[in-house]
Amino acid sequence: MYVVAGFFHFYKPKAYLNIMPPYLPKPKALVFWSGVAEIILGIGLLIPQLKNICIYLIVCMLIIFIPVHIFMLQSPKASKGVPKWFLWIRLPIQLLLIWWAIFYL
Repeated sequence: MYVVAGFFHFYKPKAYLNIMPPYLPKPKALVFWSGVAEIILGIGLLIPQLKNICIYLIVCMLIIFIPVHIFMLQSPKASKGVPKWFLWIRLPIQLLLIWWAIFYL
């Protein structure tokens, strides 16, 4: 799941740039490096010696991504017509993903 999500940072970077809060510096670099991180951490989950550290880093990454979800709720341009109810559901889904990662420690 994380490898695919990371791949899309390179395949459709504009979609990720559109949801970056304007107060974050160097949005292109952030999209690039977050994609790299998702791919590396996703692959790292498959390596038993790296699994636990990758889980901790994925949890950190998911927490870091929460402001993006909040920004999408606040910005009609960033939400690109996605229904508000779906954007609200994404916040608890983010918490569920964090729990799911921790569950595998």
